[in-house]
Amino acid sequence: MAHDDTIPFLDEPPQTPWRIRMHESNRRSRTFKRIVTFSALLAIVIPFSLLFTYFHQSSGSSPEDLTVILDVNAPKQPSLPPDHTTPLNVSEHAVQHSGGPVVEVEPIIFSLIMFSYDSASEGAILMKSVLMYSSRPVEFHIICDEVARTYLERRLALVKRPPRNIVVKFYDMPMSSLRARIEREGAIASDHSAGSPGLLKLFIHEVLPETIKKSIFVDTDAFFISDPALLWQQFETFQDQIAISLPTHGDQNEAEWHYASNICSCVMLLDLEKLRNIRLMDSKVYREQDLPALSPPAFTAMYGPPGPNGHYVDVKLGDQGYWWAIVSHRPEILQHLSYDWEVSSCLVSMYGTSLGQDDASDSDELSHQIHTFNTAEEGHVIMPKLVHFNCLNTERYHEWDGWSDPNDDLGRAWGPAVKYHAGSKWLWLNLPPHLYHLNTSLPSRRSTM
Repeated sequence: MAHDDTIPFLDEPPQTPWRIRMHESNRRSRTFKRIVTFSALLAIVIPFSLLFTYFHQSSGSSPEDLTVILDVNAPKQPSLPPDHTTPLNVSEHAVQHSGGPVVEVEPIIFSLIMFSYDSASEGAILMKSVLMYSSRPVEFHIICDEVARTYLERRLALVKRPPRNIVVKFYDMPMSSLRARIEREGAIASDHSAGSPGLLKLFIHEVLPETIKKSIFVDTDAFFISDPALLWQQFETFQDQIAISLPTHGDQNEAEWHYASNICSCVMLLDLEKLRNIRLMDSKVYREQDLPALSPPAFTAMYGPPGPNGHYVDVKLGDQGYWWAIVSHRPEILQHLSYDWEVSSCLVSMYGTSLGQDDASDSDELSHQIHTFNTAEEGHVIMPKLVHFNCLNTERYHEWDGWSDPNDDLGRAWGPAVKYHAGSKWLWLNLPPHLYHLNTSLPSRRSTM
């Protein structure tokens, strides 16, 4: 399926703009020029005035509203209920076309979790990288607290002329509501530094409305260095039973973690509709109703019954320990995701990848590639598309001291990429005004089957 999502360009380069304007100006009368100038000002001021009004009305809404930014035509979603025991019932929004077998370009949908200034600081770089490289429209569904939302809104407000449509929806969740949902599950807890917000990964399918049928989840301490549409296309490879795709590591054998390091929940393709249908997580609210939840027998099979404190004992790596129990118990719902999308600093030297030697061949890369033996990637050249800077023991990975240390291997290999993506300005995501007005005056972008 090919998508026509590029900005039109002329076959021949135009004449110098200032010279064209000089000739036109000489031909126009002063009265005509005044009319043109006044009309142009109206055309610019009125739309931006409406957008400004809409943005501030949305920002001033109640904390439990789902605020839409940068897409004034998107339907307003209803408020979240105080508890999140079941998926939200939201009517589907569709755009109908007549006269031919064409469809709108499908957006890439992300579900992200950000609680705190630090996570928003990292997550903003992730979002910025998505917008820098994406060839398709993008939707961000962000489950967050007020601090993270404020941080992101300030930066998103700078993007007034995006080359492609952007939708951002915030799902404000008080920590008390998050803890209450975890308690309704009954037996899970976290030993990880991410705390309760990390466990929220297990409930994304409940928080997002039913109209969102699939999404990409990425930890905040990562960013793209390629088109995220390539990752979104991996959904097309899902067989009927596949509900989740994440990287698997058959070479990681830490028994003290119950082998939970055999997977990484840092980047996941989530078929939210299937996760809802199989009722992934338990809750005392619907425990006796309909289909029993998938997770309790999976958790018990790996960790035994809950201990004296009511929680499963010795679960390591936070949510990843629970995901590992789920996919171990029900392996048919899991599909391996290429390491191209999980080049992680937790693994020494990020599989041996680095910037530099731009003419490297397959054999060159394979000669120093590590941590792929006895994995699904053995013998395959890793082509980094998403880089993940975890395990650095710092609040914000982009401020890690090693990036400025000339003797640090990781800093030398990937420091320039971190500096560029962290420092790239949100303002630079805008199209030049003349191209933006040309772009918005064209018919809706469509793709043909």
